[in-house]
Amino acid sequence: MKARGGVTLLCLVVLLAGCARPPVRAAIRPPAPERAADAAFRAEVAAAAAELAREVPRASVPAPAAAAQWIAAARRGLAAAGVGVTRSQLIVVVDRNPRVQRLCIVAARPAGAWDVVGCDAVSTGQAGRRGYFITPVGVFAHTTGILDYRALGTFNENHIRGLGLKGMRVWDFGWRVAEKGWRSDGETGEIRLLVHATDPDYLEPRLGQTASQGCVRISAAMNRFLDRHGVLDAEQEAASRDDARIAATLPADRAPSPLAGELLVVIDSTEGA
Repeated sequence: MKARGGVTLLCLVVLLAGCARPPVRAAIRPPAPERAADAAFRAEVAAAAAELAREVPRASVPAPAAAAQWIAAARRGLAAAGVGVTRSQLIVVVDRNPRVQRLCIVAARPAGAWDVVGCDAVSTGQAGRRGYFITPVGVFAHTTGILDYRALGTFNENHIRGLGLKGMRVWDFGWRVAEKGWRSDGETGEIRLLVHATDPDYLEPRLGQTASQGCVRISAAMNRFLDRHGVLDAEQEAASRDDARIAATLPADRAPSPLAGELLVVIDSTEGA
């Protein structure tokens, strides 16, 4: 009887041990500094998005799937150019696909998820018209090596204000090689790659379709937003403290974003497809 009792007790212990639940592991949380940096990044992105919605009424935020595509395209463009993201910053991404013709501001960081702040219509280089170049794809840095300037708001012979109203900012990315849109053999030439506003009466309503000679045309509202918040002016803002020439190109009422950057990324989702 003792032996049987011992065997029975042993079996019971084995059964209980087999039914025992594995120990619950505590959720792994990132270190406090990483959590604080992530929270700060998200707060700045939210603030930029709110300002964009208020200052650029026609701007929109893409659906999550579309936003993911913009972010993936920006990452591919940066990788193809060998440009890494070493700090959190805003990047201006332009899709020259004739069926897209949009600009999106992407909030990037070295680690962690990226976000799309918002998008607006643009016009890039038009094909099939002599003297009109196809806006080049690539990553273009906005540096202090070239001084920006502001539109005079004067009319040309066609009664068009090519750079928009007086005072509109013109971001200058220097001489760039671009395909001649009126040629079918891929011949290239050089253009001065600019980001600028356009005539508010005749040409701004055409944003969303190819129309420029190779530059990136944006709305007056987007021009003011990029200008006031220094989205492309990280270098300029730092240098303006010691360089009066650069300080003169920046708006007096500016409120630079802590995520201000300096990169323009031009993509073509037609090629990606």
